[in-house]
Amino acid sequence: MTDHLRYAGASPGDQQAALKALVRANGGLTGVLQVLRATALPQALVGGGAVYQTVWNALTGRPTWYGVKDIDVIYFDDADLSYEAEDAVIKRVGGLLLGAPVPVEIRNQARVHLWFGAKFGFDVPPLKSSAEALTRYASRTHAVAVALDEHGDVEIDAPFGLEDLFAFRVTPNRLGRSRQAHNEKGERIKTVWPEVDFVPWS
Repeated sequence: MTDHLRYAGASPGDQQAALKALVRANGGLTGVLQVLRATALPQALVGGGAVYQTVWNALTGRPTWYGVKDIDVIYFDDADLSYEAEDAVIKRVGGLLLGAPVPVEIRNQARVHLWFGAKFGFDVPPLKSSAEALTRYASRTHAVAVALDEHGDVEIDAPFGLEDLFAFRVTPNRLGRSRQAHNEKGERIKTVWPEVDFVPWS
């Protein structure tokens, strides 16, 4: 039986080192990060399930892409907020990522406020960066993203830290106001990774 909680309670530095090593061990994920760095897509990050599920699968001894539905790529470009501009990026960068292990979803965070209300039922103000987008994720646990710097080293953006991730605990992010999304994600996660402790939105 694996010690899946071996990094829970570790120092922030040790947790960051562990995450970087686990990302590096996922060749498919690293390949996507390398493509994104080469395209110079502004403020490009890979977050969501491709990151936190990589960690959970590695620490529980499951296959690398077990339960991972897609790879979420976010970027920020407020120079042109048209659908056509974002679609052009999706086609250009997506075309370079056709060999990814699972589908890749690319979204310009500068445009989120234009469609968010219609999809989720409440409006949000415009974002100022990809990093700010992470602070609005439905669950604090999932607000972890990675990129490669100019030297090829893994960079981590985790506004709420990494303790929830390594403690296998899905915690609501009330800054994001996405109660339904948090609860729906939590219900699915419990069926795929039963080790996870789901904290419902109260």
